[in-house]
Amino acid sequence: MLVLLPLLAIAHSPAAAAPPVEAPVASAIAQAAQGTRLGLLVVDEEGREVVAIRPDERFVPASNTKLYTTAAAFALLETSGADEAAGASVRLEDGDVILSGAGDARLSSAADCTRDCLKDLAAAVAQKTRRVRHVIGDDTAFPDERWPAGMSWNNMVGKYGTAVSALTIDDNEVALSVAPGAVGGSAVVAGDGYFTIDNRVITVPAGGKRSISASRQPGSDLLRLTGTIPAGTAPYEMRVGLDDPAHRAAWLLSGLLREQGVTVTGDVAVRHRPLMPGDDPDVRGTAPAARAPQPQVLAKLTPPPLNEDLIHTNKVSQNLHTELLLRRVGAVEGSGSVADGQRAVRRVLDQAGLSQWQYDFADGSGMSNYNRVTPRGTVTLLRWGATQKWGPAWRETFPVAGVDGTLSNRFKGTLLAGRLFAKTGTLNASNALAGYMTTASGRTFTFAAYANDMPGDVSATKAIDAALVAVAEAN
Repeated sequence: MLVLLPLLAIAHSPAAAAPPVEAPVASAIAQAAQGTRLGLLVVDEEGREVVAIRPDERFVPASNTKLYTTAAAFALLETSGADEAAGASVRLEDGDVILSGAGDARLSSAADCTRDCLKDLAAAVAQKTRRVRHVIGDDTAFPDERWPAGMSWNNMVGKYGTAVSALTIDDNEVALSVAPGAVGGSAVVAGDGYFTIDNRVITVPAGGKRSISASRQPGSDLLRLTGTIPAGTAPYEMRVGLDDPAHRAAWLLSGLLREQGVTVTGDVAVRHRPLMPGDDPDVRGTAPAARAPQPQVLAKLTPPPLNEDLIHTNKVSQNLHTELLLRRVGAVEGSGSVADGQRAVRRVLDQAGLSQWQYDFADGSGMSNYNRVTPRGTVTLLRWGATQKWGPAWRETFPVAGVDGTLSNRFKGTLLAGRLFAKTGTLNASNALAGYMTTASGRTFTFAAYANDMPGDVSATKAIDAALVAVAEAN
């Protein structure tokens, strides 16, 4: 049955007449706060519109952007086998240790690490020599573009806005623990010494409120913690973002080398590749000029299959990993710049049949407020993706309603629990959900829903979820 809702005004006008199937959808959408701009397109297996509200208007998609980036990754990168091309490596160069990254998102410094481990690279150096000079983090595999255009600066200190680097370690996050001290006194902060901590967190009586914030000026290693923590509570574990992941990785490697008995006489340093004119968004990116032959690599890690990381990326909406995917698809035919990644995504979307006015992207993850998509463009991508050989694997990366990922607590107790597979999105005054759902009659519908401009940044997820349930129940 074709049901069109051309005007959101219907949802805010209880007196407006509505056909029987249209009324529940309009009623559900009316849950959105007054002033919200909402777009929704639902189509059936044949592509016929079931519901259409502002299907061709442009919306900030938030993390729905990851649908586009991960589709390009499936289309352009080998995802099923070991991810050999992306692994980090170490070599010796004139007495220095060079730790090089190639886009691997999973390199770990954890003591209990079992694969893709920094400690294995440290062991390779220790087997070769017992004395080194500088320990250098090299992320020149990609140009130095650590944050996307249009990302709010205040996100930089948190894990969701940590810097992007070809040499990534521990998701480019630093773990801290904040425990209560004596009432009225400072909390007890524990870390690994990478940041200088300005601790202004106060311990309040039991039953008080825990409220802890972190701030740091860009380029500074001074991390200021403020707020309160109640006495008698468990330590609060928090993770903060980095400005220079390559430096952090080299710093950690330097510590591991010392633990393995290697004397480090020099400093921790970095090598970055500046963004060059050839990487300009209006000019095809070019690979960096060939350098002199490098000394032989002592050891190179082989990460697990990329498909495993794609599942993690979409299920939990991992920003850093998606940004690395954008640069990796950009390195297929270019320099690995953001602009090259955007060109690669555009080639895939051209194949999918999208028009370029239906989308604009400044990043790969959705942290940028510059991104725009239309519901129809996203539905077009989803329907095309379902026809590709990698389509089933792509769909497997989507959160499942009421089951896992960012949808684990949504749609519970409804018809769509376990029957809706979709990518979420949340940003300043933006909510998104797009994917596939199975209706009451067993049909598979494709949908894209976006809400922007909510007053006071009030969430519109309940309205979106209720509208989709209403569509599923009526079909």
